Amino acid sequence: MTPRHTLLALLVVAIWGVNFVAIDLGLSNVPPLLFLAMRFVLVAIPAVFFIRPPAIGWRNVLLIGAFLSLGQFTLLYLALSLGMPPGLASLLLQTQIVFSVIVSSLLLREHPTRRQLTGIVIGMVGLAVVVVGHTSAAPWLPLVITLLAALSWAIGNVLSRRARAASGLSLVVWSGLVVPIPSIALALLVDGPQAVGFSLTHLSLAAILSTVYTALAASLVAYTIWNSLLARYPTGAVVPFTLLVPVIGILAAWAVFGERPASSELIGGAIMLGGLAAAVLTPRPRAPDFATE
Repeated sequence: MTPRHTLLALLVVAIWGVNFVAIDLGLSNVPPLLFLAMRFVLVAIPAVFFIRPPAIGWRNVLLIGAFLSLGQFTLLYLALSLGMPPGLASLLLQTQIVFSVIVSSLLLREHPTRRQLTGIVIGMVGLAVVVVGHTSAAPWLPLVITLLAALSWAIGNVLSRRARAASGLSLVVWSGLVVPIPSIALALLVDGPQAVGFSLTHLSLAAILSTVYTALAASLVAYTIWNSLLARYPTGAVVPFTLLVPVIGILAAWAVFGERPASSELIGGAIMLGGLAAAVLTPRPRAPDFATE
């Protein structure tokens, strides 16, 4: 990747790391499905009236929106609302790297190497340590939902890579249209019209600022850059940058909420990230040694 694209990838990492804290703050007084709908209404409108649809076919737009936006964030918001700590969520969501390698091998025929398989196994050992440490002191359901969110993100990554949209912004905006109607419908069904109406008429400043941040920064800016990078480079060259997201996420959660991961979560997380790094970071070839006479 060029230095400019590397810096852009790091900007995405910073935005997404803070995003977990922003979401958790917004969920304090807004039901998760309604909060998700608010985010993607702001993502798509009014942008859809000024930006042309991506020339990748409506089927691809719908599929990418269903997995990358609707599936991933519905599950993530539900997990956070059920008590998943935002710092730990930022760590567990990086299992999407493993899922991305697996899904890429199935859909794009980008078969994993022996090094990648070894890294995946190490990463899964670290994940097991995190799961055992977490579920011994907290409910397991939010953790499982977070892992399903990671799987949805991975599928969306690979679908985006395969579609190769010319404009990352166009893809974010138009695929974002998939989210609001199902989210609002589910919110009305699960929370009820009275709760939805009350939340909309009693929005806190935290909820408004969180919606703006998640829509403009985390979706429009970050995903526009992300989709553009996926269209330019192989999945394995882009996805590894997300290994830095939990570092930012854990630090942000510690600074805002005083959230301190348990020692088992830190140890397991370090093992997991080390394995994932081994799976997706390709070592540069060594320069030849020239003997001097």
